[in-house]
Amino acid sequence: MTTLAERPDVERAGSARRPSRFRSDRTTIYLLLLPSLLPILLLSVFPLLRGIYLGFTDARAGRNVEVSFTGLANYRELLGDELFWNSFKIGLLWAVGVTVLQFLLALGLALLLNQQLRFRGVARVLAVVPWAMPPVVVGILWKLVYHPDAGLINEFFHRIGADGLRTNWLGDFSTALPAVIIVGVWAGMPQTTVVLLAGLQGVGRELHEAAAVDGASTWHRFRHVTLPALAPVIVAITSLDFIWNFNSFGLVYVLTAGGPGGKTMLPMLFAYEEAFRYGNYGYAAALGNVMVVIIVALLAVYLRRRLREAN
Repeated sequence: MTTLAERPDVERAGSARRPSRFRSDRTTIYLLLLPSLLPILLLSVFPLLRGIYLGFTDARAGRNVEVSFTGLANYRELLGDELFWNSFKIGLLWAVGVTVLQFLLALGLALLLNQQLRFRGVARVLAVVPWAMPPVVVGILWKLVYHPDAGLINEFFHRIGADGLRTNWLGDFSTALPAVIIVGVWAGMPQTTVVLLAGLQGVGRELHEAAAVDGASTWHRFRHVTLPALAPVIVAITSLDFIWNFNSFGLVYVLTAGGPGGKTMLPMLFAYEEAFRYGNYGYAAALGNVMVVIIVALLAVYLRRRLREAN
C-alpha cells in the first residue's frame, strides 16, 4: 500500500514548494540584516570609496570649486614630500615604542595579577580603568600632569629641590615624543594586560608543577613553560596593538596636535592637517589611501600568520 509521502504527486508538490520557501527565507534574512548594514554602508563603505576617489583628484576646500581628475599626481607628490616621510618615521617610532613598552609592562602586570594576591579582584578592576576612559579625557588628564607650571611632574621636582629637571614636557623638542609615548603606553596597557592575563590562565598549573619537580627555577619555568604557551596570544595582541597604535590620532591630537615643530606629527595627524587646515582634500585623501594600504598589508600579514598557526 502506497503511503502519502511516497505518492509522486505529493513529492512533486513538496519539491515545488522548497525553492519558494528558500527564496522567502533569504529575503527575510536580508531584511533583518538591512538595519545593521545601512550604517556600515553609509558611515564606512561610502566614505572609504569617496576617499579613494578624491585621492585621484585635485579637490580643495571651498564652495563651487571645480574638481578635476589628476590621476597619480597626488601620489607622485607624496613620494617627494619630506614632511610626509618625516611623519611616517615618527609614526613608526611611536607605534614601535608604544607597542613594545605596552607589551613588556602588560606582561609584568598580568603575571602579577595572575598570582594569589589579597584583593586581587580589586587590583584587576583598577588595572583596566585607563581602558574605560576616552582618548580625549586621557589627553586632557595628561596635559595637566605635564603642565610646565602647575603639572604634577614639575611640581614634584620643585618640592624635592630639583628645579633643574623641570621642563615643558610637551613643548620641548627632545621630550615631546617620549612624553606622548608614555601616555600611549598608559592608555593602551590595560587591554594588553587583559588579553595576556586570559592567556596565562590557560596555561596548565601541572606544567609548572612538573617543571618545579624537575628542579627548574622560576625564570626557567617562565622561559620554557609560560612563554611558549603564550606565544600565539603574544603574536596576536602585539600585531593588533601595532596596527592600532600606527593608526592613532585622537590621543596625540589632544596632547600636542603634532607639535612642537612636527616632532609628534603622526601620519594621520599630517593627513588631518592637510585636509582641514590647508584645505587640500585630494592630497589628504591620497595620504589616507596610502595609510589604508599599509594597514591592510599589516592585517594581511597578521591573518596569514594566524591561519598558519591554526592549520
